Amino acid sequence: MSARILDGKRIAAEVRDEVRGRAAELRAEGVVPGLAFMLVGDDPASAVYVRSKGQACEEAGFHSVTERLPAATSQAELLAVIERFNADERVHGMLVQLPLPDHIEEDAVLRAIDPSKDVDGFHPVNVGRLSSGQDGFVPATPLGVREILLREGIETKGRHAVVVGRSNIVGRPMASLLLRYGAGGDATVTVCHSRTADLGAVTRLADILIVAVGRPRMVTREMVKPGAVVIDVGINRVQDPARPGKTRLVGDVDYEGAVEVASAITPVPGGVGPMTIAMLLANTLKAAEYERTRRAGSPAGA
Repeated sequence: MSARILDGKRIAAEVRDEVRGRAAELRAEGVVPGLAFMLVGDDPASAVYVRSKGQACEEAGFHSVTERLPAATSQAELLAVIERFNADERVHGMLVQLPLPDHIEEDAVLRAIDPSKDVDGFHPVNVGRLSSGQDGFVPATPLGVREILLREGIETKGRHAVVVGRSNIVGRPMASLLLRYGAGGDATVTVCHSRTADLGAVTRLADILIVAVGRPRMVTREMVKPGAVVIDVGINRVQDPARPGKTRLVGDVDYEGAVEVASAITPVPGGVGPMTIAMLLANTLKAAEYERTRRAGSPAGA
């Protein structure tokens, strides 16, 4: 058996095309979706991520603004910037690029963001909405995984989904999405992690195996049930044995082994990764549409 390759790059392009079209319709109504980024410090990887997100906004026809703050910025100063964007009607979504410097409390920063502008889906209000099956903003990466499953026609209803990883960014929201009623949900879900005893015995039960544990090639061929769908969320940079002194990207799954037993699999790169920015744009568009509806329903358009 050789698995069908789930092309996240192609699906992300489809989503971004759809977002661009819907954004054009909003602009015709006088609403330009706006996204604000806050970057504290000079971490090179974070700067690259923010720059790529800004470029994606431009391509989608969004308004975007990036607030670059020095590493010595105090927590109070960052909270003041957040409050300014909370009050800015041109900004429909905002995100603070993580990680933050050690002297800034991440939880306090995330709680300060208006939940209606929390397009990262990290505010406790949105976390609660997701876990209770209500509408809200869902973190972009698990939302992207769900979009891959839906667009590739992979049935989740009644299937046993195993999520390896328990982070608030991927593992926990992914499990909540899979448990929801309706399309892309109704699965039986098991959540495990790097400290699960006999992890392979659990992963071999999975009809759908989603791995987001942050360890290169941790899940091997022997840990995959024949015919399972494998979604690899991991992105790890490792030494490339074929090119001394060079590195390459690999996932949390041993792709070369798993591709021979799975029925479908996401590659790394080109799988889940491109979906994250696509779904961030989709969340921002959703926030702009929500604000348009809210304002239309306000007395005298107020």
